[in-house]
Amino acid sequence: MNKHHYVAIMAGGIGSRFWPMSRTNYPKQFLDVLGTGKTLIQQTFERYTKLVPKENIYVVTADEYVSIVKKQLPDIPEANVLSEPSRKNTAPCIAYIAFKLIQKDPKALMIAAPADHLIIDTGEFLATAKRAFEFVDHINALVTIGIKPSYPNTGYGYIQHDTAEAAPEVYKVKTFTEKPNTELARAFIASGDFLWNAGIFTWKVKNVLAAFEKHLPEVYEVFAAEKDHFNTDGEQEATARIYPQCTNISIDFGVMEKADNVYVIPASFSWSDLGTWHSAWENMEKDYWGNAVAGKKVMVMDAKNCMVHVPDNKLVVLQGLEEFILVDTKDVLLVCKKEKEQEIKEYVAEVKRNMGDKFL
Repeated sequence: MNKHHYVAIMAGGIGSRFWPMSRTNYPKQFLDVLGTGKTLIQQTFERYTKLVPKENIYVVTADEYVSIVKKQLPDIPEANVLSEPSRKNTAPCIAYIAFKLIQKDPKALMIAAPADHLIIDTGEFLATAKRAFEFVDHINALVTIGIKPSYPNTGYGYIQHDTAEAAPEVYKVKTFTEKPNTELARAFIASGDFLWNAGIFTWKVKNVLAAFEKHLPEVYEVFAAEKDHFNTDGEQEATARIYPQCTNISIDFGVMEKADNVYVIPASFSWSDLGTWHSAWENMEKDYWGNAVAGKKVMVMDAKNCMVHVPDNKLVVLQGLEEFILVDTKDVLLVCKKEKEQEIKEYVAEVKRNMGDKFL
């Protein structure tokens, strides 16, 4: 393992499309969504321990989740759990860890990855990650991993790339498109040169900071003004001053879509961002009629292609539904057509307007 290779796991999201199982105080990255015996962040951490030393893995999360991270990842050094005082999306999150690492190791290379992705073939994933490290080590490049689309998913971002290789299995990115409609997604798949954007990025830390300075100077400048406080006792006070000044923006919109040195590595491993109940349904075992069931006392009769997630101690009798999501928690029952799952965020917002934060 290379001592200059680092991983930043981004774990501050609230997973609103996975409501009502994912809640503001305990979001999906800390849940065992698929019943594997390990939470999503635990699986992510274990995956990266095979790539970089444990002491080179950092988790960037919200203040209120720090204790959960430390409990679920007892092997991570306590100083490697970074606390964001407010949620400002992925660009400030990445700027934070990048400024921290450059102070510690000017030769640092970094992977920035979400905490809640499901990756089945760890061996193939690690080979792709190593290829990304090798590429950015020699070229000023910002690299993302692309997944060959299997159907016209409208919840993912899409990447169009050149047909000629820039290096073995590495291609220059032409365009990014965020969450297209179904018709456009079908056209992307038919063209053959579009990939799903996995949101897993690799770069030399100094190069991503240069990209921030060029394309997102308003974020770069507020971090740069406090850089001497990183890796000191004054770091937390510095972030408390920084975050209120930060733009709420993703790394995709703020940097990747503007930069001209962005490349993609097409990947063949099985991947899901587990962003929706449909993606959970896709990755779970199903009965003869295509129903995915989590719950020990569920009786399914004349139902097809449903996603059912209920407490083990509750008897649920399901009859006559087709292509539905049914999720039952201690205080919320969600019954929703699978085709409407992208609207769950809107339902959550409506719940907040009518019921306050109690059920969020």
